[in-house]
Amino acid sequence: MSVTRRALVLSALTVPALAACSGGTSGSDTDSGSTSDGGGAGSYPVTITHLYGDTEITAEPTSIATVSWVNGESVLALDIVPVGMPLVEWGGNDNGSTDWTDAKLEELGAAWGSDSAPAQYSEADGLNVDEIAALTPDLIIAAYSGLTEEEYEQLTQIAPTIGPLAANYTAAWDEVLTVVGQATGRADQAEQLISDVQAQQAAVGEDNPAVAESTFIAGTLGLSDNTISLYTAGDTRPRFFAALGMTQAEVVTENTEDESTFFMEWSAERADELVSDIFYTWASAGDTVEDFEANDLFAQVPAVAVGGLVLTADDHLTLSVSAANVLSIPWAIENFVPDVIAAAETAQG
Repeated sequence: MSVTRRALVLSALTVPALAACSGGTSGSDTDSGSTSDGGGAGSYPVTITHLYGDTEITAEPTSIATVSWVNGESVLALDIVPVGMPLVEWGGNDNGSTDWTDAKLEELGAAWGSDSAPAQYSEADGLNVDEIAALTPDLIIAAYSGLTEEEYEQLTQIAPTIGPLAANYTAAWDEVLTVVGQATGRADQAEQLISDVQAQQAAVGEDNPAVAESTFIAGTLGLSDNTISLYTAGDTRPRFFAALGMTQAEVVTENTEDESTFFMEWSAERADELVSDIFYTWASAGDTVEDFEANDLFAQVPAVAVGGLVLTADDHLTLSVSAANVLSIPWAIENFVPDVIAAAETAQG
């Protein structure tokens, strides 16, 4: 597997952009991400439970730094400007950011280049402890991340830190937002945002019968090396399509080993077994659906054969789905989902 494909598959182990963000329920009483407080939304102390233990937040934070830029977007969604957040170094725009982040910063009067804008730091070489420490935050959020326990302990020397809610960038976007809402005293606002975004997703299937009736596979078709890989229900991409009202193909479900599996290689010789109406793959800039249809191997994938292939051949577009969160999902619905609808209608005939 090429370096580029590995980066996309392992999601932010080397580039913090393409993580596998799940889309579970908005409740906060799971083993990880549970919260308790002193008597209702906005009251303190608040205790957040995550993979590495419990973090107590004794007062409303006023200076929040984030690990993995997706956490920063969850903070921004609640109308709070972080004191610092990482650069988006794969697929980012000219600001080292995302278009949906830029729009929210503009809305909050904290556009890049202004005095109110967050500081940005690189995570290309891993956790940037020094630059985070220099910002003297009173809370660090790494709820959606691949933070190790050793790194978590480093951050706790700086400020109370919310560690990952699930391993390897698989924390659900709505669970992350719920926890951020609890930690910042904005639980009600977080709950409303979750409801609004989930309604936007559900409306796609409700308004487009071809989508609701379609099965899907989310994976990677590698034009450069004729390889196939699949994402399972625990990954961002399948959860994104499921939230639109689509059903994951049985072939993926049946071959998923356990709940911790979010990715698997698939033998190219078994391409014809990947039965679904829709097949989603990311692609390199300039690649087209016709390029995949002309490939002898990928032409054996049933969805490709019937016009049900949908792809993101723009890195920024890929980010909106691969690292889906409360700010990116509406952007993806506007800029990517029309292609999904068209492919579903074609596949359904």
